[in-house]
Amino acid sequence: MPRKLINAIKEHSLPLNDQSLDRIIEAIGNARIVMIGEASHGTSEFYTIRAELSKKLIEEKGFNVIAVEGDWPSAQAVNRYVKGYGEEPDSARELLLKSFHRWPSWMWANEEIESFLEWLKKKNTSLDKKVGFYGIDLYSLYESIDEVLNFLSENPKYNVDLEHARKAFSCFEPYNRMPEHYSLSAAHFTDECIHEVSSLLKSLRSNEERYPDKYEEDLNVIMNALVAKNAEAYYREMMKDANSWNTRDEHMVEAINELANYHGEDAKIIIWEHNTHIGDASETSMKNEQMINVGQLIREQYGKDNTFAVGFGTYQGTVIASDRWGDPLQVMEVPASKLNTWEGQLHAASQEDQVLLFTNENRELFNDWIGHRAIGVVYHPEYEAFGNYVPSRVGSRYDAFIFINHSNALRPLKE
Repeated sequence: MPRKLINAIKEHSLPLNDQSLDRIIEAIGNARIVMIGEASHGTSEFYTIRAELSKKLIEEKGFNVIAVEGDWPSAQAVNRYVKGYGEEPDSARELLLKSFHRWPSWMWANEEIESFLEWLKKKNTSLDKKVGFYGIDLYSLYESIDEVLNFLSENPKYNVDLEHARKAFSCFEPYNRMPEHYSLSAAHFTDECIHEVSSLLKSLRSNEERYPDKYEEDLNVIMNALVAKNAEAYYREMMKDANSWNTRDEHMVEAINELANYHGEDAKIIIWEHNTHIGDASETSMKNEQMINVGQLIREQYGKDNTFAVGFGTYQGTVIASDRWGDPLQVMEVPASKLNTWEGQLHAASQEDQVLLFTNENRELFNDWIGHRAIGVVYHPEYEAFGNYVPSRVGSRYDAFIFINHSNALRPLKE
């Protein structure tokens, strides 16, 4: 298999440059949703190339929504900045340092994102339909609760919904704004608390036509209520041995669908998430654990012709990550991949950066099972051979793949 795969890579790969990125844009065709991954949350090239692809999609294909693996309230501050809504910070740097303070803050508060946001803000001044930037993750349980309560409190005409929200969110009050404390206690919750949060979202949905659409306030209140409902389920399942991974990815798909519905038939969405979320789980060993992900669900719901997934990988280099959850960030060495891995095969084929496009004609050449590296925010390079490679059928997991032979660590913003 190794020599066969190396030969296929040599035959079908393109050098990574502006022309090969254009080839990806061409291959995307009329797809409505483009999912752009990353093999880590701390690699500079993944962020910068993803931004370049997104710029091309915005300028050449009219994409108008960017949905990212980030918290809704923090990303909404970015959305307001790039669209020029209300009072604005002086710069993207100031905004990112203020808005993204939850660990791992480096995922979004970095120089690569800063540069892209300044470009997007300027670009939006020339567009009739401004491009939005939205967070689709669910970790902002208490921030989202605050957003809903503040909005309803500032609009007394929605008093019925305010009382409903206060009752629903009272379940969370004893836990000192610590989601992990809630998850430890949630296993003993009554169904009434769970019902209250779901009922609140239903009530808000039924009244959303009454909410002001200036600065997307109507979308904001619904999405924060959605986060609260699904975050409650996520943290509860963490303590019940249930598959909280699936709940998280199902939430992100639900959030994407909300954005698609809100922006109407003209919505064209770019999704920025880790490869493990956007690369179709049904083409990986994840399926053996009954795990699903955004890439699989989006393909199933919208159809393969309307979606396109771009994966990333690196052979070796440096990355930003931490030893343990919540610990300070470090610049870590990414060791060279073994030959029998996807990244090792790419390196053996060429020590240059490459692009592969998977088509109906060549997918099967890249569909033998092989380990494909995934680095999280917690990383132990010395042990990565035992847990950082996801067996995958790469040709079907993605529609295109970008390989960086030697990558460099992301550049976090500093106060």
